[in-house]
Amino acid sequence: MAPQKIKEITDKGFEVVDLTCLDVKKVQQKAVQLAQEDFLVLILGKPEHPEVIAIKANADMFSDKVYVIQDIESLKKITDKIKEHKRVGVVIQTTQKLELLEAVVSYLIPIASELKVFNTICKSTSMRQSEARELAKTSDLMIVVGSKKSANTTHLAEILSGITKTLHIETASDLAEYKELIENSNNIGVTAGASTPENIIKDVIEELNKI
Repeated sequence: MAPQKIKEITDKGFEVVDLTCLDVKKVQQKAVQLAQEDFLVLILGKPEHPEVIAIKANADMFSDKVYVIQDIESLKKITDKIKEHKRVGVVIQTTQKLELLEAVVSYLIPIASELKVFNTICKSTSMRQSEARELAKTSDLMIVVGSKKSANTTHLAEILSGITKTLHIETASDLAEYKELIENSNNIGVTAGASTPENIIKDVIEELNKI
């Protein structure tokens, strides 16, 4: 949560219980550290995501050189600022893809005089993506279960769609729309976002068995 929002709540007499994920807290702390050390700060992620909004709000308190980068095109737009400032620090949204971090670092190496990078992708997210990739290589259909508003789930579906046919569904009832595709698939892999409840995953597997 942004510091300004916390102050707004406490000023109204409410007590704030901070249940922010420790991995997310770590990104905020690293972004603040970079800002305090006079690095131009790049936050890799989706600008509208609550996690990214909070990271930027914390870093903004210590620097006016904090930018959210969602792809290489948005990075290219501030190339002149990067060359001018020379010292560049990078953090990444915990649920982002490793490929984005790798692409950004590769772009920055030739143009930044000093580069400090913190790989703040959540370890469980990285492991889930890696395991799902391996499963997709032996499947002619992958089914990703989880909210379409979840960043880590949508990224998982994006990654797998580049390997094999991939469906992103939220509940078992969504499978009815793809009955023919499922029936014509020999090897079906199932994975899910980190926040997807176990019972929903179980329901999907049971429905697949019926089909």
